[in-house]
Amino acid sequence: MNVLKQDIEQSGAEKNITVQTSRFGEISVDKERIISLLSPFLGFPESTRFILKSHSTKSPFMWLQSLDNPQLAFVVLPAALTGLDYQPEIPRQILKELLITADSDKDILLILTVPKNNPKEMTANLLGPIVLNSSKRLAVQAVLDPQKYDPCWRLFPAK
Repeated sequence: MNVLKQDIEQSGAEKNITVQTSRFGEISVDKERIISLLSPFLGFPESTRFILKSHSTKSPFMWLQSLDNPQLAFVVLPAALTGLDYQPEIPRQILKELLITADSDKDILLILTVPKNNPKEMTANLLGPIVLNSSKRLAVQAVLDPQKYDPCWRLFPAK
């Protein structure tokens, strides 16, 4: 959870660029907080620069906001906060690309799908986690084994 702590602690730091977003309006971003996505998300080839923005100080949820497409933002959650023993084996090639040499440099974020007017049906994509080198601010979406990981894992089990 290196990322969550860093981004909350840095929220008052001096900002270097201003970006207009559809969700948050105009936001100021410290250039050192920018995350570079080494391979764009499928369907969003223009978006390679992102920032993490807290949903609120009392919420574990965050927004992964594109700086290249003001309309694009994903709700994400640090995998460690799911309560699930989710420790996928990340392919060595991805770790190499991200310059990750120690587990302390690695954060895993899960993209969430939150149905409108029904947040209890929220799901997390365990199949395609975002692997982040916290210190270098580099990220990639890994694609894992579909036999082992669910792309629509429910955060709140059905009753």
